[in-house]
Amino acid sequence: EEGAPGRRGERERSDEGPAERGPGAAFHMFVLMEDLLDKLKLLSYEEEALRRHNMRPLSRHYFALPTNPGEQFFMFCTLAAWLISKAGHLFEQPQEYDDPNAVISNVLSELRSF
Repeated sequence: EEGAPGRRGERERSDEGPAERGPGAAFHMFVLMEDLLDKLKLLSYEEEALRRHNMRPLSRHYFALPTNPGEQFFMFCTLAAWLISKAGHLFEQPQEYDDPNAVISNVLSELRSF
């Protein structure tokens, strides 16, 4: 087992926590959020999605920090519905007080149909 090159290191690496992967691992979610925001801006999300629902633009770290889970979930659902519609599928915009499990189920079902 020790003679198998690479296997031991791979197994150990999968058990590492975020602090053991390197100093930048804790900031990876912030980089992902900034990339997401750049892509949404390229799709004109501010004009097409946010103005229609009278919402504020996202900050650079909106989904990276858990500030208001209810608001963040609704924003996610709004963006998901908009992106699905932008891809050419009819998708009803979820309402703020809809059952979260039903909303996620509908989003996942629609994405599976792609």
